[in-house]
Amino acid sequence: MANGESFIIHLNGRPMRVHAGMTVAAAILEAGVASRLSVRGEPRQPLCGMGICYECRASIDGQAHQRTCQILCRPGITVVAG
Repeated sequence: MANGESFIIHLNGRPMRVHAGMTVAAAILEAGVASRLSVRGEPRQPLCGMGICYECRASIDGQAHQRTCQILCRPGITVVAG
């Protein structure tokens, strides 16, 4: 995809338009939702941005615990965060 293009992903059951080259973590942050909840129920967000801290984990296309800061959005993916 060329720069400047956008497409739809599905985040927590809702369509969301994102730009080509955007990470899933960036899309989650832009949507204003938590990536995941801690064991105590606290909302968590990306911390390191390079896949080391695991704070950005979410389910992508049915696969749990994906490090969203390492995965680029692609048309039609389904993300369950929070």
